Amino acid sequence: MALPTPTLHTARLRLRPFGDADADDPFALHRDPHVLRYWDAPPWREPERAERFIAACRQLAAEGTGARVAVDRAADQTFLGWCGLVRWNPEHRSATLGYCYRQAAWGRGYATEAAHALLRWAFDTLDLNRVQAEADTRNVASARVLEKVGFVREGTLREDCVVNGEVSDSWVYGLIRREWQPSPEPDRAR
Repeated sequence: MALPTPTLHTARLRLRPFGDADADDPFALHRDPHVLRYWDAPPWREPERAERFIAACRQLAAEGTGARVAVDRAADQTFLGWCGLVRWNPEHRSATLGYCYRQAAWGRGYATEAAHALLRWAFDTLDLNRVQAEADTRNVASARVLEKVGFVREGTLREDCVVNGEVSDSWVYGLIRREWQPSPEPDRAR
């Protein structure tokens, strides 16, 4: 069952499906070693990697296993990063949230605003009961974003991945439908 990737709007953002012309933006994002310092994958070196990323976004939707959207600033359409839901399981009504943003977008509330919009869509449209997320234990800013949108830290995965050659722990977060507090400003889907 296919899962159409939504276009969502907030006061400052537009979340939309990736298009073929977008390859330069995810490439610039994922080749920045500072942005990826807590990721379990190295920075991209080949521009073709961005084309494969966009194809994977489409494949998620076609297979019905998730939706990953580009996040643009509404005022000038500047690409800020992406967020998405993967591992969508309609039977268990669950999915996993992930995101990545340019360094210039950090500390401005964009990740929180986009996560709110995507979670509203997930709970209202997909009728999810649970959304999970993980963050490297050193990535305090990402943990703060998750907590701002209502996630609860449920545990620690000890030494679950290797980041830049260093064994790392991850925090596991969960957000249950009955604990979800939508943002006061309604997001608009199209």
